[in-house]
Amino acid sequence: MAVIRPEAAAALARWREALAGLALAGAGLWAALGAFGLLAWLGWAGVVAGAALVFAGVQRGRFRGRQGGPGVVEVVEGRIAYFGPEAGGTVALSEIEELRLDPTRDPAVWVLEQPERPPLAIPVNAAGADQLFDAFAALPGLQTGHLLAELEKGGRWPVVIWEHPDRRAARPRLH
Repeated sequence: MAVIRPEAAAALARWREALAGLALAGAGLWAALGAFGLLAWLGWAGVVAGAALVFAGVQRGRFRGRQGGPGVVEVVEGRIAYFGPEAGGTVALSEIEELRLDPTRDPAVWVLEQPERPPLAIPVNAAGADQLFDAFAALPGLQTGHLLAELEKGGRWPVVIWEHPDRRAARPRLH
């Protein structure tokens, strides 16, 4: 018999880093305001660390909200693998040339382009897709705020979230 309803446990798990950051910041504030000397300084450090953890936890929680989609995602040593019911594949993180979000499919998919290979489409709600946040954050120059905003917005057409800097520089321009 579970003490916490499954829906409540899922919500707590989704926001676990942010909740841990709040707890750390609260304990740090208590120590900073109630103590003197070194313990007070450690308390203020706890407040700063807790605030950073809340910020990171909110980003992860926003990314993690979808579940129940087809397939399984694994991220191991810089390689993203997707095992789906109809298609799948692997992509080395260092070889990704473009990351797109395609909300026109049901469910929406991340499309990872790499040279000389077909694009890999990963549903945003596949099992283990929350691991993709850390993998995508490692891409040079990726704006996680933009990624999260596009993911939440929905949209009517595919949108480029990130493009490799070398590929962007090689694109011909009109002027």
